[in-house]
Amino acid sequence: MLYPLTFKPIFKEIIWGGTDILPYKGLSSDLRKIGESWELSHVEQNFSIVDNGRLKGETIDGLIKEYGAQLLGTKVFQQSGSTFPLLIKFIDARDNLSIQVHPDDNLAGKRHNSLGKTEMWYVVKAAPDAVLYSGFSQQIDADEYVRRVENNSITDVLKSYHVRQGDVFFLPAGRVHAIGSGCFIAEIQQTSNITYRIYDYNRKDAKGNERELHTELAKDAIDYTLYPDYKTPYTPLENEAVELVKCNYFTTNLLKINKTKQRDYATLDSFVVYICMKGKAVIKDNKKNELPVRQGQTVLIPADTQNITIETEQDTEFLETYIDN
Repeated sequence: MLYPLTFKPIFKEIIWGGTDILPYKGLSSDLRKIGESWELSHVEQNFSIVDNGRLKGETIDGLIKEYGAQLLGTKVFQQSGSTFPLLIKFIDARDNLSIQVHPDDNLAGKRHNSLGKTEMWYVVKAAPDAVLYSGFSQQIDADEYVRRVENNSITDVLKSYHVRQGDVFFLPAGRVHAIGSGCFIAEIQQTSNITYRIYDYNRKDAKGNERELHTELAKDAIDYTLYPDYKTPYTPLENEAVELVKCNYFTTNLLKINKTKQRDYATLDSFVVYICMKGKAVIKDNKKNELPVRQGQTVLIPADTQNITIETEQDTEFLETYIDN
């Protein structure tokens, strides 16, 4: 019988990483500059490993092979086959990340035999001067994009945002973006590791080499459409699920609760991922399983779960994500 699953985080020590992930998750490690914690991953060579219950030590890959639609949902299993379709991360940027774009499914399939990458960001916390980029601030075309990369002025035409806790950005494939220094972010994305690096501030590595740019590859992947705003608006409500993002690849809700909350999944043909952003609670399902969860933990609720009850007596926040298309 399947039950709510937690996984061992996969820490990524990166030159731009910070020191916030470990204390946020209440963990310790000898690693320094942890830029990312992969909370739930089915990326090749980065399979998440179960950390609780009788399936402890099993990989997400093994679970899908054994349980298939029971874990993922019938429709999700038919669509994604033997791949868990989402990658869940925490990102701690102590320095600016490179300007990037991700291809869509069509382009990634042709070039890399891979899915594309649509994603979203939820700002967990931010330094007072923290900034990120999403989309363009003025209309440009592919030729101007190339010129601006070459003359180091591409950031002049990107839309910048001073961010704070709770800000949400939806990043469909094709949207140019970058996380700035001082941003601590929860990221939900398609299971894909295809990234085109557009600009990296002419930084050099320890050997004095600049990182490779993918100017031409990115040129055809970018959506040059100019939008009035790239930040996702929402109004948080106490003890209610508030929809943040709904797209073909995932739906994500914010739950800010301070009392017992029930969630019914009887008609939902999908797994559900809970990311505990703040506080602590106990998750109970209809199979009489109980799981205590705390800030920084990610939980996978199997698709055969009919309902859950979240019990808490303090201010607790979750991101709730599933596939509903």
